[in-house]
Amino acid sequence: MKVLVTGANGQLGRDVVLLLEKEGHSVLACARDQMDITNQAQCNDVISSYLPEAVIHCAAYTAVDAAETDIDGAYKVNAVGTRNVAVAAERAGAKLIYISTDYVFDGNSLNPYQEYDNTNPQSVYGKSKRAGELLVQSLSSKWFIVRTSWVYGLYGNNFVKTMLKLGQEKPKLQVVHDQKGSPTYTVDLARFLVKLMATEMYGVYHASNCGTCTWYEFTEAIFAEARNVGGFSIQAQLEPCTTEQFPRPAPRPCNSEMDHLSIRTNGLTDIRPWREGLREFISLLSK
Repeated sequence: MKVLVTGANGQLGRDVVLLLEKEGHSVLACARDQMDITNQAQCNDVISSYLPEAVIHCAAYTAVDAAETDIDGAYKVNAVGTRNVAVAAERAGAKLIYISTDYVFDGNSLNPYQEYDNTNPQSVYGKSKRAGELLVQSLSSKWFIVRTSWVYGLYGNNFVKTMLKLGQEKPKLQVVHDQKGSPTYTVDLARFLVKLMATEMYGVYHASNCGTCTWYEFTEAIFAEARNVGGFSIQAQLEPCTTEQFPRPAPRPCNSEMDHLSIRTNGLTDIRPWREGLREFISLLSK
């Protein structure tokens, strides 16, 4: 299959490209210097020249706190950029997979969020990603929206790498214990996206590794796996804290747990438990 990947140098994009190539697909990996998604003419030129059968749109403005003051920047990439990709993909007759986020919800639900629950983003980042979803739904006829959460992988900076570094350097670490969600390993998410791409089961999907934890519990697991399979020398003593003790510019959802209703009802294979993905990642990182 001919596939174009945006954000190909990013944390998820790189694993998507590697998997597609490994599986024998023809891939055009587009980083910003190959295709600036905020440039409509460039999107049209690149996509119409390559004529992909599918576009996996990983490029995004993901600096959650910076977006609170850089509102135009967030919308330029996540809304305008997504519109440009959607229009060009539709013109080429390509399927479009748009990567979205748990931040489209307010995080106040007592239950896991299902795909067709009402969205209510509280941050600029969440609002800009929701704008991208709406544009994909209105401009593309063959679309998948895949919302994910707490993403980490080998490429780029992420929570797991930060905690491993701090765990080896700091005597004590406080980590938030009143926000829960599902950590997602990029390799596992990439596998799901490539399987989904081959179908015509269009719609909204929640895709994360199975199971939930708080950031504190996630860090506990990171440290345990780092000692057991990674051989890391973790020094830090962990302490739970509240969101109020750790204020940030952008509001964080208290509950980011997403139910995988669409995966189940479409008969697709769910993504493995988060602890298994974490163990594999840390083992790989240690090598």
